[in-house]
Amino acid sequence: MIRTRFAPSPTGPLHLGHAFSAITAHDVARARGGEFLLRIEDIDQSRARPEWEAQIYDDLAWLGLTWDGQVLRQSERAADYAATVAQLWDAGLLYSCKCTRRDITQAASAPQEGVAPHIGPDGLVYPGTCQSQRTWIDDAALRMRISEALNGKHYIDFQEVDADGVTLGNNITSSEYITEYIGDFIISRRNREAAYHLAVVVDDAAQGITHVVRGEDLKSATPIHVLLQQLLDYPTPAYIHHPLIRDAAGKRLAKRDDAKAISKFRAEGVSPSDIRAMIGL
Repeated sequence: MIRTRFAPSPTGPLHLGHAFSAITAHDVARARGGEFLLRIEDIDQSRARPEWEAQIYDDLAWLGLTWDGQVLRQSERAADYAATVAQLWDAGLLYSCKCTRRDITQAASAPQEGVAPHIGPDGLVYPGTCQSQRTWIDDAALRMRISEALNGKHYIDFQEVDADGVTLGNNITSSEYITEYIGDFIISRRNREAAYHLAVVVDDAAQGITHVVRGEDLKSATPIHVLLQQLLDYPTPAYIHHPLIRDAAGKRLAKRDDAKAISKFRAEGVSPSDIRAMIGL
């Protein structure tokens, strides 16, 4: 059975880009007799707000979307994330890192002669300053030791499909590219909050997601997630990376773009079918 999900963060209003992703995931599942699940990514409790979570439910219902089963909330899954972090640590795949963003920026500002710093899914690629660290430090972040995680793999691949279920082929990323342009990514933050890459992989496995529907801006992070799935012996879903909804200047919509908020369109009398037409669905 096909199972998709929509996983918004309750840190602001849903906008047209969210509508595109949610409707696509919903329609992909429903067209094939599958299930559409809802996950609230509220792991960052400093920014999550109950009123925004309530608005998510209201907006999705107004759009005519229904979800199956109970809503999964990341804020209730700290024990699952901690157990997974411990598993990766015990396997010797993580190391403690106390570098700040400023430390990383300064290290990247003095690259090898003629070599520009690389930008990965999380920004500047970590220069490996703390790689020799083998001790667990309580107030330090934990990073993946990418060379040991790859363990001789030549590439990471995943199946890319479109919204109609047509297979577009295997997307292949070489280990050399992952090492150079992704590097030792963060698994757990200093406060022991699970990083996005870990949480999304653990949650997709827990919910039995077979098709991950999300924006093409996250495509560069997918090799990270597939690698984690392999390390944790999870199944790898198929991926649908859909186009982004952009503003008139071609910029990707963000939650601060209240002018494109679904709730604003609703207040102006726009209908759910109008929203579908506006985003080309």
